[in-house]
Amino acid sequence: MRQLTGLDWIIIGAYFVVIFAGAIWATLRERRDRLEETSADYFLAGRNAGWFIVGASLFASNIGSEHLVGLAGTGAASGLAVAQFEILASFFLLLLGWVFVPFYLRSGVFTMPEFLERRYSPAARWYLAGISILGYVLTKISVTIFAGGIVFEALMGIDFWTGALVVVLATGAYTIFGGLRAVLVTDAMQMVVLLGGAIAVTVIGLGAVGGWGELVATAPEGFMDLWKPATDPDFPWTGILFGAPILGIWYWCTDQFIVQRVLSARDLSQGRRATVFAGILKQLPLFIFVIPGVIAYVLVQQGRLELGSSDQALPALIGTLLPVGVRGLVVAGLLAALMSSLSSVFNSTSTLITWDIYRELRPNASEQRLVWVGRISTAVLVAFGLLWIPLMELISGTLYVYLQSVQAYIAPPIAAVFLLGVFFKRLNAQGALASLLTGFVLGMGRLVAELNKGYLDGWLLGYADINFLHFAALLFVICVAVLVAVSMVTPPPPAAQIAGLTFQTTEPAPAEEAITARAKRRDLVLTGLVVAVVAVIWLYF
Repeated sequence: MRQLTGLDWIIIGAYFVVIFAGAIWATLRERRDRLEETSADYFLAGRNAGWFIVGASLFASNIGSEHLVGLAGTGAASGLAVAQFEILASFFLLLLGWVFVPFYLRSGVFTMPEFLERRYSPAARWYLAGISILGYVLTKISVTIFAGGIVFEALMGIDFWTGALVVVLATGAYTIFGGLRAVLVTDAMQMVVLLGGAIAVTVIGLGAVGGWGELVATAPEGFMDLWKPATDPDFPWTGILFGAPILGIWYWCTDQFIVQRVLSARDLSQGRRATVFAGILKQLPLFIFVIPGVIAYVLVQQGRLELGSSDQALPALIGTLLPVGVRGLVVAGLLAALMSSLSSVFNSTSTLITWDIYRELRPNASEQRLVWVGRISTAVLVAFGLLWIPLMELISGTLYVYLQSVQAYIAPPIAAVFLLGVFFKRLNAQGALASLLTGFVLGMGRLVAELNKGYLDGWLLGYADINFLHFAALLFVICVAVLVAVSMVTPPPPAAQIAGLTFQTTEPAPAEEAITARAKRRDLVLTGLVVAVVAVIWLYF
């Protein structure tokens, strides 16, 4: 692979200057008319963000380097099926906007654990806060740092650990300084760079293999199919239909990392439109992230590209095919993806630590103290993320499958208590806690079994070998059964506690009723457009 030139480094340097300048500008502008920065300013950008900024942040925060490296790597290893997670995400973003956002904004919560406490109990809040922080270390911080190290090592010739630490420190600097406002503004800027770089790789790569027709003709049988047989070890169609939605509901509708962006929206209309906008953007990864992986595979078969592993597909394409200058732009796009995802998880983690742990233990803490706790709290989590990286290779062969498989062990009980909780008022704290603990024991048992699969046999080996999507669906059914059964044999929750938190106990707030019929029709039309695009993609592939 060709090394970066002086022009490439100038472009990368200019990118860093623009990003830091944007973060500083956004933060100073927000503070200009305020005597003191409040926790709502720092953690939720003052609850005054518009739909474009929120929607762009939803997309940019989600599409980190682990997606670019992992989606392209899995595409090179097994084809397009991995893109189903990205396509399905549109439906869960719509579910977030039309079903969950009204409850979240109406309740005025800062975090998802806080919402769970209001719906069920303080114990449910502590569980979700703890498992979320643990999950961020296992599936977000460590994976993003790992992917960033791959980018630095493959494209810049910088040692893996040195590159990872540099990006962590650079990203942490503006995140700590500006809070969610800086994250939202830089995410919108990084989205443009990210999409520009990814489109450049796809277009130049298609030209290298001879165009779309040649790619389809040359790719192995099944590579260009989104739907795989039920026996497929990684992405069976049964798992996509029944298991992937469990992960999607948890991640897009209940995870602090994502929902915090919508909580910063100015009002319900802006929040809902942001989710529709993000749903449209989520159709792009198939074409600009996964297909480049297939392009890399075809070039390897033609003898025009060498890959040490499938996760190197995207860095290899960039280093081999792209001309001077464009290569710098695309590397800047990779850095944009890495930094947007990492800054978002830093901010969300600090919010959970501050609001759901520190503030619960110190309820009289001042606003300034809360902001400073938020600024300080992520350093230890970064260290844990770095320590977890060496264990990742024991779990799954490719980076993105690792990310999804670990989520499959965390997601089902949380998805169950949130989804059923807003629809059925009879569900109570005892049922929620029993469901969460059951899911935790079974999910962590599966994780331990997979880490030690080489030492197992019999039914334990079968338990460790269940496809992670099938496991997610099975665990969700078990958690739902426990939630309903325990709730029905214990007293119902007090009416005052669940008022406004379920469809059966709420009425539209004045702010919701003020949304014009025209605005609602526009959102419905855009929602229909998203669904139509998904249908066309499913039919074609």
